[in-house]
Amino acid sequence: MTTGVTIARSALILMRMVVFGLTLGITLISFQAYRKRPSERLQYAFVGFAFISMGVAISSVITQLSAGETGALVRVFFQMSETIPFIIGFAMLYVSLYR
Repeated sequence: MTTGVTIARSALILMRMVVFGLTLGITLISFQAYRKRPSERLQYAFVGFAFISMGVAISSVITQLSAGETGALVRVFFQMSETIPFIIGFAMLYVSLYR
C-alpha cells in the first residue's frame, strides 16, 4: 500500500515539474517575441505568462506546505494566495488580446 502512494506522489511531482517547465517555455517564447518586435500587446502577454508561471510554482509549493496539520483558516489563506498570480496573469493575457 505504501509503495503505491509513493509511486503516485512521485508521478504527481513529475507532472507538476512538466507543467512548470511548459509554462516557463511559453514565458520564454513570449519574451523572445517581445524582444524581437516590441509592442504593448506582446509586453502584456509576456507579463501574463510570467505570472501564470509564478502561479504554477506557488501552487506546487503551497500544496507541499499545506499537506501537514494546518487549520482551516490557514488552508484558505494558502489557497487564496496561490490564486492571485493566476488572476493577474490571465487578466494580463486578456488585456493583451483585447487592447
